[in-house]
Amino acid sequence: MKIDRRRLLLLTGAVLIAPTGARAVNRPLVTIYKDPSCGCCGAWAEHIKKAGFPTKIIEEADISALKERLGVPSAVQSCHTAEVDGYILEGHVPAQALEHLLATRPSIRGLAVPGMPAGSPGMEVTGTEPATYDVMAFGTAAPTMFMRFRGASPVRN
Repeated sequence: MKIDRRRLLLLTGAVLIAPTGARAVNRPLVTIYKDPSCGCCGAWAEHIKKAGFPTKIIEEADISALKERLGVPSAVQSCHTAEVDGYILEGHVPAQALEHLLATRPSIRGLAVPGMPAGSPGMEVTGTEPATYDVMAFGTAAPTMFMRFRGASPVRN
């Protein structure tokens, strides 16, 4: 088969863009449950979407009952809850922590960022220094630190 210049360029372009497209297609859906009046939840969903995860937002009038049903301990609760690939995400969990969770697949129920730390994804405020905070793993015993972040960036211990 003879390959002309046009066909060569098309094949080269397909090879160069395939990894990015394949990576986005293989990311699991993040289903986000949020109170209808919460604004930071939508900002967190945008952070997750920008990281390449497909998202679905469900307005949930009784978010506390949902958290209880999903087994989110009260000590780590925040404003919104998400389900992704068999795990629960509670609060402003950075996309890098989600990626690490899915890459390592630990035997936990999920990850949580208790409260609403300044500078965490969805909680950025211009002129405010981002807080250092822990992403907690929960579900097998008492919650334990999974990763530490400052804003959306991991911090080495």
